Amino acid sequence: MFSAIQVTHGKPAPDLFLFAAERLGAAPEDCIVVEDSIPGVEAAVAARMPVVGFCGGGHCPNGHGDRLIGAGCSQVFDRMTDLAVFLREE
Repeated sequence: MFSAIQVTHGKPAPDLFLFAAERLGAAPEDCIVVEDSIPGVEAAVAARMPVVGFCGGGHCPNGHGDRLIGAGCSQVFDRMTDLAVFLREE
């Protein structure tokens, strides 16, 4: 829905997430970011948005979940079917 080409600074700057929240009429703290990259997590943290990390893709090396947690994710998951659980908890 939104792209980095719509903002001045891409991740790890918070611009894209803040732009999306504004366009959707949502306060940053009422959003949740699902990320699979460290720069994306850093951007969500900078935007003061809750963030959970996806670490189940083939591009995610061993220990990626720990790195996402270290960057600021509250929780990580490795199956998209688990996403609904996180959305209810946040």
